[in-house]
Amino acid sequence: MDIHKIILPTPYPVGDVNAFLLKGDCLTLFDAGPKTEETFEALKAGIHEAGYKMEDVEQVILTHHHPDHAGWVDAFPKAQILGHEYVDHWMKQTPEFIHYRNEFYRKQLRLQGVPERYIEKIVQVRDELEMLGTTPLTKYIQDGEEISGHPGLKAYYTPGHAQSHLIFVDEKSNEAIGGDLLLEHIASNPLVEPPIDLSFDRPKSLVQYHDSLEILKDLNISKLYTGHGGDLVNINQLISNRIEKDKHRAMEVLELLSTPKNVFELTMTLYAQVFKEQLGLTLSKTIGYLDYLENIGAVKIELIEGVLYYSRLT
Repeated sequence: MDIHKIILPTPYPVGDVNAFLLKGDCLTLFDAGPKTEETFEALKAGIHEAGYKMEDVEQVILTHHHPDHAGWVDAFPKAQILGHEYVDHWMKQTPEFIHYRNEFYRKQLRLQGVPERYIEKIVQVRDELEMLGTTPLTKYIQDGEEISGHPGLKAYYTPGHAQSHLIFVDEKSNEAIGGDLLLEHIASNPLVEPPIDLSFDRPKSLVQYHDSLEILKDLNISKLYTGHGGDLVNINQLISNRIEKDKHRAMEVLELLSTPKNVFELTMTLYAQVFKEQLGLTLSKTIGYLDYLENIGAVKIELIEGVLYYSRLT
């Protein structure tokens, strides 16, 4: 692939995010960083470094809807904006969708046994919405679709880290633009998010994520251009290591379930030092391990006074 990496600053703990300018029958930008002035200047400089101006970009394609990737779509008013259909809800930010999103989280947090005093703090994401773009998608990308302007570049739907997540595989070079599916130094967090059908049925994000990693593994990619950090070449070994680490952690969680516990109780034990500051993230991690244990038939779940309790199956 004729690709140019643009490293963009973010205000998030993850640090810089990568955008990629792909040359072909049309000039396409993959991901656009969060909507801050510092990021805008870095994006403009990166495109100029590649020999182009902002208005030369004909397509902006989003790997997923998270604000560190989907902010500056607004800087390309003449370009086509493409991504998974789910992204469009976050671009439009209609009152109906925001209300649904908030109610989804309130319901899930109560099922997890989270005290009411924490719930609204987790639910409110006004700052993150301000980092997102507001330009609706002009086209939805389907699983298995070839990308216009780039013959042989195929999209694969890979949910888990995000319900909207796509990767893009070039069948000629066997290289791929991978978003946050697999990162060099950190594990991608399978975040709890509302489902793509906008129901109240929570997706099992870690289970989805492992399935998506297996898709990536089966593709035998030669090089993965990642959303954060460096490019990856030893991909399949890293996938195996990450999945094994998750399974090992899940077994540690299983050991804590000699008596029934809810998600909040487990999170306080597993992440005692950080859960108050990173409650949404740590709850997502705990739920992921429990979903994995449920998936392999290792736990039973009971609904007691509106809260889900997990215990070991003996």
